[in-house]
Amino acid sequence: MNQFKPIFLGAADPRSEMATYRRVVNSQKCVRAGGKHNDLEDVGRDVYHHTFFEMLGNWSFGDYFKEEACIMAWRLLTEEYRIPPERLYVSYFAGDANSGLPADEETRHIWLSMGVPSDHLLPFGMRDNFWEMGEIGPCGPCTEIHYDHIGGRNAASLVNADSPDVVEIWNLVFMQYNREADHSLRLLPQFSVDTGMGLERLVTVLQGQRSNYDTDLFTPLLSAIQQFSNCPEYRGRTGEADVGRVDMSYRVVADHVRTLSVCIADGVYPGMSGAELVLRRILRRAVRFSTEVLQAPEGALASLVPTVIYLIYFQIMDIINENEAQFLSSLKQGRRVIDRTLQRLEKNDTLFPVPVAWSLHRNLGFPLDLIGLMLEEQGLSVDQRALDVLAIENEKVEFLCLFYNLCFGHTYECRTIPHTDDSPKYHYSLAQDGKYVFQPCHATVQALYCGQTLVSEVAGGQRCGVVLDRTCFYAEQGGQSHDQGYFIRYGLPDVLYPVEAVQLAGGYVVHQVTAAEVLRKGDQVQLYLDEPQRLACMVKHTATHVLNFALRQLLGPSVEQRGSHVAADRLRFDFSGSLSIPQLQEIEKSIHNIITENNAVYIEEVPLARAKDIPGLRTVDEVYPDPVRVVSVAVPLADLYDSQTDRWTSVELCCGTHLLRTGEIGDLVILSERQMVKGISRIVAVTGDDAREAREAGQVLTQEVESLSARLATVASPSLADANRLAKEVGILTDAVDCTPIPQWKRRELQTHLKGLQRTTNTSIRKLETKEVTQAHNPIVLPNIALSASDWALTVCGRLGGNAGGSATVAKGTGSVANLTEALRCAEEYAQDKTQNRR
Repeated sequence: MNQFKPIFLGAADPRSEMATYRRVVNSQKCVRAGGKHNDLEDVGRDVYHHTFFEMLGNWSFGDYFKEEACIMAWRLLTEEYRIPPERLYVSYFAGDANSGLPADEETRHIWLSMGVPSDHLLPFGMRDNFWEMGEIGPCGPCTEIHYDHIGGRNAASLVNADSPDVVEIWNLVFMQYNREADHSLRLLPQFSVDTGMGLERLVTVLQGQRSNYDTDLFTPLLSAIQQFSNCPEYRGRTGEADVGRVDMSYRVVADHVRTLSVCIADGVYPGMSGAELVLRRILRRAVRFSTEVLQAPEGALASLVPTVIYLIYFQIMDIINENEAQFLSSLKQGRRVIDRTLQRLEKNDTLFPVPVAWSLHRNLGFPLDLIGLMLEEQGLSVDQRALDVLAIENEKVEFLCLFYNLCFGHTYECRTIPHTDDSPKYHYSLAQDGKYVFQPCHATVQALYCGQTLVSEVAGGQRCGVVLDRTCFYAEQGGQSHDQGYFIRYGLPDVLYPVEAVQLAGGYVVHQVTAAEVLRKGDQVQLYLDEPQRLACMVKHTATHVLNFALRQLLGPSVEQRGSHVAADRLRFDFSGSLSIPQLQEIEKSIHNIITENNAVYIEEVPLARAKDIPGLRTVDEVYPDPVRVVSVAVPLADLYDSQTDRWTSVELCCGTHLLRTGEIGDLVILSERQMVKGISRIVAVTGDDAREAREAGQVLTQEVESLSARLATVASPSLADANRLAKEVGILTDAVDCTPIPQWKRRELQTHLKGLQRTTNTSIRKLETKEVTQAHNPIVLPNIALSASDWALTVCGRLGGNAGGSATVAKGTGSVANLTEALRCAEEYAQDKTQNRR
């Protein structure tokens, strides 16, 4: 339901096509491996759970409700698919006294009126028949249709009992409530229907199988897995019958490689956050089962991809292979850590040390669920509560105003409030002196949100959400940071109300404010932008468009934007591909030319359908409003529609705020360009004075590296002390080059140069150390008695800060030669002492 959340939350842009939806039917690719609805740990244990599945659904947004939904579902299953009605069981919501929710008798009577026998109609509580998408948000009772794979019996007792033979195939959710932040339930102003039926389970029924993995969706995969496995062929066993968890591993690998193939094909790659992190966990789980349980060779996992998907499978295989190789070394190291830890545990210990488990996760990248699974195989577990505490402590918590979404758009009070007019955020111009002029904005307080509810006034010191009838503040969206600033209340010109954050919620712009004095609904206010901060964001946003264009010019039209973020201090841009030193230089040169030309930036709002006809238009995977803003550099929009124009330029759909001419960017320097995951790189860049300072810092470091290189070349016969000092200088310069903001191309050049210098100094030091040791051997006169070589070496090396070992006749050791004279004196004293004692 993720793509329809804006409709349920009342947050759909009123100008978008989505806001007009009433009835929808769809088939969509789904991954359930994180959050509230997480099937990851169930996959493989049974024969009907998956991380990836295709969901068949029908939806009503304020249109039909319970009766029509039930009738259509039953008719499709029993008449169109000809599933025997006697094998179907229906569950409904039994009510919940603690929540004050009555039983869904309406749904029960609907099913009875359709001829469903009473002994096939079963009531269940909140856990099974009240659907919620998360801790807060739209929710409601549901009715589920279950199928008995055996038949010829009454299987009512097996419904919702985790039986592999009686499984849910269709869930009909009736969205009636909204779960508030205080866990209370409030009726939605508009009731909706959300139904979902998994294709995999439906195919199992229609093909007469008892396991999803026995259908033609999976059997080709299982056969392919058996080709590289050193284990017996798949036999469909579960639980204790599945000795060594071999069949479970077959199912895990088959499921996970489907998920990986489909997600990567759709542009979601294993990464470090969000959906990418979930995919990374799935991949590492698949690698572990493939290599450790099925004993498959490295690369076997990727070889399964052509069985799943026929297009671009080479690219998908490359990504899987590279990620597998990265994790395999960590897996081997982690296995050694686990084995050593197990050896240290007492015989009766059943809990694995939490710090070790967290280290496996944090340092070696082990998914927490995989750690639990590996420990379970050893009869151990980890203190989940303590592990959760560690996870919370290490998690960066950011302020998210989700309750605004829940409030604005779902309460009756907000339904009566007109949406915020935020067009003044675009009301600025360029004066003759080259400075930007931002027009003043006056507004009226429309609503106040405080303490998880709408209020008529807030007192001084209270943090609240403020909705105005109009605003010049930019709400965070489109990858651009929100504006900052303050407003004053008419009558209190000396009291400032700082605006700390600005968010968009279903057509309402919500300003997060800590009230300096009392603030009431209906108050008149004047808004003041933090103009330097806004202008800095405009610079970075226009620079991001120019950077995107420069990348496409250099790498070709196939390069894809994978994400971006614009802040006042820097910009971040993720793209498909990577850049060499010459390419980094070429990108900066191309951008510099566009800045120097001081091109005009044309911005116009046009119908979405017409905008999509613009040649060379760049879009990202987002839902755009209609009409939409088009931003073009150097070429007016009217000329872009002219098929005769031969000018190729930057043109994108964008809701952000932009410069009116490119010269205001000043300069741009790419500080960092590195690969995040296979095929995806991230650029971090600065503009203006920050870019100039980065170039100057790069020049200073270049001079220092060249100076050090010259000194190394002129020192013909350095002493060991001189060589160590020069090596230390190389190390200090290397740290400075790594950490100082300088152009990335310059950083790579200097790093290469410094690595060469480091090799030179290291070689020099080794030669000088060897020479000193050789010279030191000459004055040593061995006494004409038998000494223990190991004892003598241990004594001497101990003085050198090292250690030694060996036999009575041969020994060797290590240590520092910094105090070699003292060590030689110690060796002679030891020999003389032993000689005197022997006499």
